Amino acid sequence: MVKEAPLTEAVYYILLALRTPNHGYGIIQDVLEMTDGRVNLGPGTLYGAINSLLEKGWIKLYSEEKESRKKKSYIITSLGVESFKREVERLNELIKNEAFSESHTEFFELCLDYLKLK
Repeated sequence: MVKEAPLTEAVYYILLALRTPNHGYGIIQDVLEMTDGRVNLGPGTLYGAINSLLEKGWIKLYSEEKESRKKKSYIITSLGVESFKREVERLNELIKNEAFSESHTEFFELCLDYLKLK
């Protein structure tokens, strides 16, 4: 299994927004919609992440308008899809392990009580 750092929330949502071709403002709007307004990507965060994702080969330039403000559209690559899938697996593991911890609450409470006695 490839070891890589967990994705930031911003990168996670940017990759998700790029499952179809999308431009900067479109990405911001999609992320706002997906998160019910909780995640609002600023331009610095967005374009910093886009540059990093381009360097890693996780996204690629899809198209560029030559006339109006040179609007660029991006799309996720197969490498980006693989990284995204690994992150989803990691998040699913966290959820699974949280369920495990709930079934062992009494044990954890005893451990905490023991630690408080020291």
